[in-house]
Amino acid sequence: MKLLEEPEKVRAALSPLRRQLLDLLQEPASGTQLAAALELPRQRVNYHLRELEKAGLVELVEERQRRGCVERILRATSGSFVVDPSVMGRAFSALGDQYAAEHLVEVAAGTVRDVARMQNKADADGKRLLTFTLETEVRFDQPGDVHRFTDALTEAVRQVVEAFDSSGGRPYRVIAGGHPAPRRTESTDTEGEKS
Repeated sequence: MKLLEEPEKVRAALSPLRRQLLDLLQEPASGTQLAAALELPRQRVNYHLRELEKAGLVELVEERQRRGCVERILRATSGSFVVDPSVMGRAFSALGDQYAAEHLVEVAAGTVRDVARMQNKADADGKRLLTFTLETEVRFDQPGDVHRFTDALTEAVRQVVEAFDSSGGRPYRVIAGGHPAPRRTESTDTEGEKS
């Protein structure tokens, strides 16, 4: 996993064609092979490959002599890319409920950034990053129930933290947030029931 923190690298990776190229380049390939797979002109594919290479998103694996030309074999520099949400900060300014929603987005963005950086370092050191995730869904009958639930959850977390917190231990950041669940389509619900 590679964290993209620089706007120019994010721009380089965002177009649909470049995302396709990055996906195909999980396995090394040449511009000619990619152009054939995507049924696009080789010159167009090579232009996008050069831009991805400049941004450090693809790398040269080898060069081969082929019919009097040099064929460049490239691959993506990572199996997956994570965009630092702070790079996209302006996109969030139009969100409704500025206080609560914006704060939740900022916390989530910080979490993505911090965990991606630590994961990259752990991967480089050949270590495993120990994390945990709790995820659930709750249905509130009345809008006021959200506040009562938050108070109860805060108290429960305070008690659990008090029981496990050790002044000499390694600190962990625990985040709890809530937002309305996206509406499920009928087809999604049906698929979930089948599996």
